[in-house]
Amino acid sequence: MNRISRMDFGAFLSPLHPLGEDPALTLWRDLELAQWLDELGFAELWVGEHHSAGWGTVSSPELFIATAAERTRHIRFGTGVVSLPYHHPYMVASRAVQLDQLTRGRLTLGVGAGSIPVDMHLLGIDPADTRRRTAESLEVILQLLQGEKPVTRRTDWFELHDARLQLRPYAAAGLPLAVSSATSPFGMRLAGQHGITPISFGVPPRPGSQIGDLVGQWRHAEEAAAEHGRTVDRADWRVSLAVQVSESRAQALDEIVDGWMRYRNEYWSMLGAPPVHSAAEARKALEEAIERRSVIIGSPDDCVRAINDIQDIVGGFGRLLVTVMDWAGREQMKRSFELLARFVRPHFTGALDGVTDSAAWATELAATFRG
Repeated sequence: MNRISRMDFGAFLSPLHPLGEDPALTLWRDLELAQWLDELGFAELWVGEHHSAGWGTVSSPELFIATAAERTRHIRFGTGVVSLPYHHPYMVASRAVQLDQLTRGRLTLGVGAGSIPVDMHLLGIDPADTRRRTAESLEVILQLLQGEKPVTRRTDWFELHDARLQLRPYAAAGLPLAVSSATSPFGMRLAGQHGITPISFGVPPRPGSQIGDLVGQWRHAEEAAAEHGRTVDRADWRVSLAVQVSESRAQALDEIVDGWMRYRNEYWSMLGAPPVHSAAEARKALEEAIERRSVIIGSPDDCVRAINDIQDIVGGFGRLLVTVMDWAGREQMKRSFELLARFVRPHFTGALDGVTDSAAWATELAATFRG
């Protein structure tokens, strides 16, 4: 498989925070993290949408991004994602274009079907309808953003009559779109069909298993693109994984094992994951996840090797999104992003090429210079 010659890094902020902390201060921490990522030169930050279960309290990624954009200079933002079945498509498109204008083109509109059954229940949405609604909404949003002609559409859950947007995207090339994908092929096929960016939440396949198979996900995107006369580029593909970088693998595990155990037993248990009963059991589960490359945990050198392995397994992708988790303490999390930016990312962005070549050249000529 072909490797991507260069890849960059971003972050995916669901966000999820354990119960017990003042929600206003979790929002403050998330905004602080956005500023820190901007200072460290990360390419983008994606922000999610949740309405229930207590852990995810950002109900409007657009509002969060509008605030964060005023506190940052360079980083791009993405809605990660707007759950299309929950909203009228005209309102999604209209809000996105306004935010695109406010950020001067620093926005990508990320969309998806929604993933929290309780959110769907409180809104009276049948989970069986979410994918159909997502496809119907995305088609209309694309037409509205193109602005070629008024849009009229009637479905069983929204109507449009001669609809057009007052604002246009900030950049002449338009407003970039992305669609999320987990274990089913739906999101990847939708990305291929419309030629937009896919964001994958999964892990490389285990031997003999197709669970979370990123290789299979990309295949669906390529097949759907071919069926609709389009092409997809691996350089546009985002893959989101949890990362913790520290001075050593043992230290990184020490920093996150208690937090990971709390997530497993309090949040993921609501989604059906079995609990772990001790820190030793949690550590063993994390060690296994490291070995199968479903998380990236360790020293900078460990993380470089892990990312290279994942690239080799899946055949290449253009951007690694670090899934932001409260597994480690606040300062340990910030330190992890700093180590990633300083000592891991340069191996994949080409930032080291010039200084490495210059040092090698000077070494070769050292004898001449001494003479």
